[in-house]
Amino acid sequence: MNTEAIGSWAGLVWNALNETETVGLKQLKKITKLKDKELFAAVGWLAREGKVDIQSNPDDEKDLLFALVQEK
Repeated sequence: MNTEAIGSWAGLVWNALNETETVGLKQLKKITKLKDKELFAAVGWLAREGKVDIQSNPDDEKDLLFALVQEK
């Protein structure tokens, strides 16, 4: 795993989130076709940049919800 690969995966995640308002973990994995490690590295990258909002799913305590942070 290197920063170039993680940046590419972050781009996939950003594009997927840009197409939807909020998406769950399983759906995001399905859309991006990333493995767990790849997905979490990409989400971490976007979170560090302040571009993604991560919340618990109120309907499923084992799930997370992801959305892009709306720039003001």
